[in-house]
Amino acid sequence: MTVVREASCRCGALRARCEGEPVRISVCHCLACQQRTGSAFAAQARFPADRVAIVGEARVWTRIADSGHAIDYSFCPACGSTVHYTGGNFPDAIAVPLGAFADPGFPPPEFSVWERRKHPWTVVLGDDVEHSD
Repeated sequence: MTVVREASCRCGALRARCEGEPVRISVCHCLACQQRTGSAFAAQARFPADRVAIVGEARVWTRIADSGHAIDYSFCPACGSTVHYTGGNFPDAIAVPLGAFADPGFPPPEFSVWERRKHPWTVVLGDDVEHSD
C-alpha cells in the first residue's frame, strides 16, 4: 500500500497530496530558509514532482539561490503559509515544509545543510544525519 501524506497551509485552502516516501528529508540552516520560516532553520521533505498533487490557489514568489538557480515558493494567498517550493538543486522534485504535514510522526531528517550558518544553540540532530557546510 502506497503511503499518502497531505500537507496544508494554516487555513487549509492550499494543500499538497504526496504519494510514496520522500526522496530526501533535510534541514537547512541558510539565512534564506531562516527568513522564510521565521526560525533558526527549515525542515523539508522532497518528493518526485509527479507524485505530488497541489490543490487550491497559490501565489508564487521566486528568488535566486546562492547556486544561481531559481526557486519558486508557493504560498497561500489567504494565510501566507508556504506549502511547497520547486527548483534550486532539485528541479524534478517538490519540497514541502515538514510543519505543513502537521505530523509529529513524520520520518526524521537525513541531511543537514548550510551548517556554517547554524545557530550554536539549535537542536542537535542524531549521528545518522549527514552534515554538510
